[in-house]
Amino acid sequence: MIIAVGVGGIAIMGVIFGMDILKLSVSTQEYDIFVDPILDKQSLFVMGRVTIQNTGSQPLTNIHINFGDGDTLDIGTLKAGQKIIVSPPPENSMEFVMVDADNGVFVSKAYREMPKMVGMMGS
Repeated sequence: MIIAVGVGGIAIMGVIFGMDILKLSVSTQEYDIFVDPILDKQSLFVMGRVTIQNTGSQPLTNIHINFGDGDTLDIGTLKAGQKIIVSPPPENSMEFVMVDADNGVFVSKAYREMPKMVGMMGS
């Protein structure tokens, strides 16, 4: 009985985690975008980078990135599944990023800091 409960619990966890992974690999919408702005604080400088990925099933067109402080970047088109990494200008305050594209796609996110690990540069 205890073994059956354990196996059942493992099966349920497998389904839950499998569904999370499936969301990353199978696009569920025609037009969708993933935006991840990251700050990497080193001892002498701060570097920002923004990962942008088309997670929809159709190409995204007229993609416009607003880094704040009047800094913008037009990147044109991303094919389905395509990912790029861009950086704001060095003098940017790096507080937020807004990304918009045709077909009503819009995402606004604040930067997040990378976790520091022992032995890594800047930690």
